[in-house]
Amino acid sequence: MLQRIKQDFKNDLIAGLLVVIPLATTIWLTFTIARWVLDFLTKIPKQLNPFQGLHPVLTDALNLLVGFAVPLSFILLIGLMARNIAGQWLLNLGERTLQAIPLAGTVYKTLKQLLETLLQDSRSKFSGVVMVEYPRSGVWSIGFVTGALSDTLQAHLPEPMLSVFIPTTPNPTSGWYAIVPKADTITLQISIEDAFKVLISGGIVSPNLTPTTEQASPAALSSEAPPLALNSTLRSPELIPEEIPTPDQLSSLSLEDERLLP
Repeated sequence: MLQRIKQDFKNDLIAGLLVVIPLATTIWLTFTIARWVLDFLTKIPKQLNPFQGLHPVLTDALNLLVGFAVPLSFILLIGLMARNIAGQWLLNLGERTLQAIPLAGTVYKTLKQLLETLLQDSRSKFSGVVMVEYPRSGVWSIGFVTGALSDTLQAHLPEPMLSVFIPTTPNPTSGWYAIVPKADTITLQISIEDAFKVLISGGIVSPNLTPTTEQASPAALSSEAPPLALNSTLRSPELIPEEIPTPDQLSSLSLEDERLLP
C-alpha cells in the first residue's frame, strides 16, 4: 500500500513537472520581456512619452498593457517568420547557433521538444494508442495509429492492416512507421497525451493501460482454463458404469423391454 502511494506520488510529480516547466518558462520569458519594455518606457524623456500628462493610474495601466502587448507581438512575429521560407531559414540559423552552446543548447532542445509535444494538435494526427510486438516477438512497444491502410496497399494484403507510428523514448518526435495487421495490435484505452507522458518519462509515468475486451492478449487467453472442463470429464463415456445404459441404448429399447430400465 505504501509503495503504491509512493509510486502515485512520483507519477503525479513528474507529470506535473512536464506541464509546469514549459509553462513556467514561457511565463518567465513573457514577464522578463515585459519588464524590459516597462523599464524602457519609464526612461523615455517626458517630451517624447505619449502617456505623459495622463492620470498616474491610467499611465500605469497603459504601461502594463504595452508591456504585455510587446512580447505577445514578438511571439506572433516569430510564428509568422516560422511559416515562410526566409523566416524559417533565419530561425534555423539561430537554433543551430544556440544549440552550439553546450548547456544552453541542451536546455533549449529539451524545452522545444516538450513544447512541441504538449502544444501540437496530436488528435488530428493520431486516432488511437496501441501496443504492437516490436522490435521482436515477445517485446511490446507503444504506437500511435495514424489511420487505416489505403485501398491501393490493402489490395495486396490478405487481412486488414493499420498504419502505426512507433515513437522513440524520450524523444517521441522521431520513430518508425510500420504497417501492422489489425489483429496483432492491442488497443489501449488511454489518451494521446497520457501516452506521450509515458514515452517522455521512459515509463516512470504509467497511467492505467487497459486493453479493450475484444483484443485481449493471446497469451492471457491461452492461460485461461476452458470452462466446464471438470463437467466434461465427468461426462466422459469411460466413467459411465456398464450396468447403466447409454442414451443410445435407451432409445433402441422396445416397449416390452421397459423392465430393463433402472
